[in-house]
Amino acid sequence: MPSDRILVVDDEEAIREIVCSMLAAANYKCSQASSGLTALAVLDSSEEFELMLSDLMMADLDGIGLLEKTKERFPDMPVVMVTAVHDISVALAAIRNGAYDYLLKPFEREQLLATVRRALENRRLKLDNRAYQTNLESLVAARTDQLRKAMGTLERSYDITLEALGDALDLKDAETEGHSKRVTAFTIAIARAMGLSADQIRVIARGAFLHDIGKMAIPDAILRKPGALTPEEVNIMREHCYRGYQMLKKIPFLAEAAEIVYSHQERYDGTGYPRGLKEDQIPLGARLFSVADTLDAITSDRPYRPAQSLTAAREEIERWSGRQFDPEVVKTFLAMPENIWGDLRKEIDAQIYRFAYSTAKSSG
Repeated sequence: MPSDRILVVDDEEAIREIVCSMLAAANYKCSQASSGLTALAVLDSSEEFELMLSDLMMADLDGIGLLEKTKERFPDMPVVMVTAVHDISVALAAIRNGAYDYLLKPFEREQLLATVRRALENRRLKLDNRAYQTNLESLVAARTDQLRKAMGTLERSYDITLEALGDALDLKDAETEGHSKRVTAFTIAIARAMGLSADQIRVIARGAFLHDIGKMAIPDAILRKPGALTPEEVNIMREHCYRGYQMLKKIPFLAEAAEIVYSHQERYDGTGYPRGLKEDQIPLGARLFSVADTLDAITSDRPYRPAQSLTAAREEIERWSGRQFDPEVVKTFLAMPENIWGDLRKEIDAQIYRFAYSTAKSSG
């Protein structure tokens, strides 16, 4: 049964009483207002209305003025204008300004109730549609958030797998223990200093971390040979770039990183390998990695020499700017605070120590 609340506005009390009597007989709840200003006061009270029936011609504030003010403050409440036949053009103008419909005086009970039912049904449809839209947007947002979290979890599991691969490579090539993690940290620092996006940095980090993954396919006799390699062995060793690329390119989330792995031994002037790429032909991630890799190589102990100073590394990298290294990357690297590199090395070395200690403790 209807229980909607309707405000009837008319400066003639007899008309208000007749209209409210018709509506009450149809189980609508009615309130009355004798003028536009009184109607605004009633609307501003705590009571809410689903519909307003308003006369057009009233003193102080007429139906058009009342319509304008109520549409601003109560946009969800439909307004039906009530007017005499000679006011029909004004009533049509009111509809153009937002009124739902109009009734011509005098009107029959069924005309009144039919117009009221249409107006209230229109209001309900609008509110239902808005609620549906809001719920749909909330559902889409929730599903999007769930998908984002699921993708984040998946990516973290991928990266844990990649870290295990990197650790396996370090075990195979003991000379470079921790190298993959350090050079990745260095590369990320340079990428951030160059203002790259988080998505770009994520791809570059994976490429840097997996740069030597192709060495898994190089025979141990060559990879761990203590002396100098023969020309034929050098050629086999150089295959690790392509072999790493072949390993990774078929994995969708590593496709871009695979290009960095393929190109990490290229030189800016085109004298690198395996394809002799130069300048912008070399992926940006590989150009960043090249500087980070040289920094780690010079400042790390090697069987044939002790670690050299950061100053020596900076001078060497600057000397080879434009030949081995991208000048813009070198410029960014040289402008970065020097303490960054030592802090990153200490953090990586501490992680390796904690891992080794926990492994030894669990196996003991």
